Amino acid sequence: MNKLSIAIDMDEVIADPIDKFITIYQQEHGYNYTLDQMHGKEFRELLPPELDHTLREYINRKGFFRDLKLIPDSQEVLKALNEKYDVFIVSAATEFPNSLEDKQAWLADYFPFISWTNIMFCGYKIVNTDIMVDDRTKNFTRFNGRKLLFTSPHNINLTEYERVNNWKEVAAKLL
Repeated sequence: MNKLSIAIDMDEVIADPIDKFITIYQQEHGYNYTLDQMHGKEFRELLPPELDHTLREYINRKGFFRDLKLIPDSQEVLKALNEKYDVFIVSAATEFPNSLEDKQAWLADYFPFISWTNIMFCGYKIVNTDIMVDDRTKNFTRFNGRKLLFTSPHNINLTEYERVNNWKEVAAKLL
């Protein structure tokens, strides 16, 4: 019997770059940003004009993606999903070439049960799976399967997709 397949995004879905941005901007610039300030916004929208350029600089640093915190419950739920579905990690990582090695090592540390054969680093997420869990609606435009929008501050006001607020909700819908 063939299993259904799921494409799972990394950033803001299983890995938390927002927490790292908050930390960097506090340590390096003295700004104390909060998730509440981000409600309906991208992190870059919080930055004063003189710091506009810094966000991409930080993302492009070697090691930026290596020590991101886990999104709560992602490990346990992905492990259970991996037993029921063909799980693929799909990240638009090629936009940030220094992220490739970091992301692969991070996945090996936190999700060793997902084979390297099920990890896709790409530009456009043109995937043919049954389900996609992502925080970016642009990744749903060419996707024909079930779309689960994972809540992140930037997408909180969107209502046109089936939403999951956390990994416990993903588990409730898919396990």
